[in-house]
Amino acid sequence: MMFRQAVGVAAGATLLLLLAPSAVALSAPSDEVTVDPTGTVPADGTVTLSGTYRCTGASGPVLVSSSVAQDDPQVNQGIGGTVALCDGAEHRWTNSEKRAPDTLKPGAAHVQATILELSASGLPLPSFHAIRDQDIKLVQG
Repeated sequence: MMFRQAVGVAAGATLLLLLAPSAVALSAPSDEVTVDPTGTVPADGTVTLSGTYRCTGASGPVLVSSSVAQDDPQVNQGIGGTVALCDGAEHRWTNSEKRAPDTLKPGAAHVQATILELSASGLPLPSFHAIRDQDIKLVQG
């Protein structure tokens, strides 16, 4: 019985250690993502979102991903992903994704942008460097 408890405690501690880098990375003050106040949506349904990012200390592949919600905040549409360079400098990101016409339309929208790193060794676990939620305006592109 004592052996089972020790194994359970060890497994729990290992899980916490695996999650700890994510928490540390998210709080890094130099990691930041912004969202431009307007995005475009032309008649063909191709949504384009953009902004800036800055990140450091990545050891695995990093992406700037984005999603947009309109009308129903529970329905998010993923809008592409941009490979990020985590060198501490500020960079621009632009993500585009074609949706069925009229899925998203000009007007108010809510965007979430993230800087997401996949671990370089073992199981590719995600680690968030920065997250930004922002209301924007989609304009006819």
